[in-house]
Amino acid sequence: MKTELRYASHPQDFKSYDTEKIRKEFLIEKVFVPDEISLVYSLYDRYMVGGAMPVKKALMLGTADDLKSSFFLERREMGIINVGGPAVIETSGSVYDLDYKEALYLGRGVKDVVFKSADGGRPAKLYINSAPAHHAYPSRKVTLKDAEVVVLGSSETSNHRTINKLLVNSVLPSCQLQMGMTELKTGSVWNTMPVHTHNRRMEAYFYFEVPEKQAVCHFMGDPDETRHIWMKNEQAVLSPSWSIHSAAGTSNYTFIWGMAGENLDYGDMDTRHPDTLK
Repeated sequence: MKTELRYASHPQDFKSYDTEKIRKEFLIEKVFVPDEISLVYSLYDRYMVGGAMPVKKALMLGTADDLKSSFFLERREMGIINVGGPAVIETSGSVYDLDYKEALYLGRGVKDVVFKSADGGRPAKLYINSAPAHHAYPSRKVTLKDAEVVVLGSSETSNHRTINKLLVNSVLPSCQLQMGMTELKTGSVWNTMPVHTHNRRMEAYFYFEVPEKQAVCHFMGDPDETRHIWMKNEQAVLSPSWSIHSAAGTSNYTFIWGMAGENLDYGDMDTRHPDTLK
């Protein structure tokens, strides 16, 4: 298992970052590496983002040096969403089959987590988010049928989208981790518009189903002094609590959002309308 430590940035310092620096600090270019578990440990709310891609062998979730724990979920909870072929996830005492766009919540204290692909010819791609946890809640598989679904936007404003709330407190209990998936309709390209910030929690976005030779332009930074990162298919980006998080694609696409912090109120947002952005 490979882990990379990312430090937090002050918003005033961020204003001086050039393109290379922004990409280095916030973009996760390679989420999936064949037969590896790759994770970024961010000091924004100590959130961890990454992926597991078992191809020829099963992958055991070990602990990381930065955690100083005897096993990975000793003081953490984890959310997993499969964006590849059928997966099998084994833990001490349980086995979960995870198909495309299905999610799994693993609570604090779960041991011996193993990731497998049901078919090596179609390897699983398990997108992982993890946050510190103060309580052990039951592990649970969540499908799109179990999700709380909200349809927002319109084709007239190019942001007609379906929000699938998968690992949120209206579906299952968690300490602070929340995850879901937003699917844009054909002809729509904008996500999370109007934009917002929330000093109570940070977020991470993972973009996928981006067609070949297309891209997504992710916007971040202070609403009065925004910046952008051009992103490819199956890449992730960290979003500090003081930053907006929105994007427009050269085609429609799907993205997974994950967040952690002060509260579990999904609607806790400080909204900025498009005509006020700079």
